[in-house]
Amino acid sequence: MTDMFVSLGTWNWLIFGFILMALEVLAPGVFLFWLGLAALLVGLISFTVVLSWQIQLVMFAVFAAAAVPVWRRLARPKPDASASPFLNKRADALLGREFTLEKPIVDGSGTMRIGDTVWRVAGPDTPAGTRVKVVQVDGANLTVAAA
Repeated sequence: MTDMFVSLGTWNWLIFGFILMALEVLAPGVFLFWLGLAALLVGLISFTVVLSWQIQLVMFAVFAAAAVPVWRRLARPKPDASASPFLNKRADALLGREFTLEKPIVDGSGTMRIGDTVWRVAGPDTPAGTRVKVVQVDGANLTVAAA
């Protein structure tokens, strides 16, 4: 068995690297890709420098161990608060905006359609068609004032 590894030499690493990358396609998880990349690196280095199989094995272990933190750093999602600052806070996004009432506010309460959602609104009695501004948000309740 050892004779086979010695006789193939560098090609072992390239074949092993491609097999690991092909397994990644069958069982996705990105981990085997980095091990395959480590094997390919050892194979490419072995083409330029003659190394014993023991040193090649140590190089593979070092590259594979170095690939794990690189993979974790690249795979970590980058938080981007500016992309959606009101995610899960839809009502807060309405604060300060102006809308037209479709239905009047009677006795200090009513409803208002914004997009595809009907919101409960509170404020002074106001006829339908009036422009109002959202001045306060309390959960799913909006407080409005004449704009």
